[in-house]
Amino acid sequence: MTEDQLDRIDRNILSALGRDGRLSMSELALKVGLSKTPVQARVKRLEKDGYI
Repeated sequence: MTEDQLDRIDRNILSALGRDGRLSMSELALKVGLSKTPVQARVKRLEKDGYI
């Protein structure tokens, strides 16, 4: 995945984790406006792709 393929929510997740890498999935979900399950999936994908 290239940076061009990151959508707004992915960028918001990366930004929020960059500010506070200790956020829980629930806190992160609130910050980006999704439920916990999709946020967990996105974080897992971002980790797999080397962004996190």
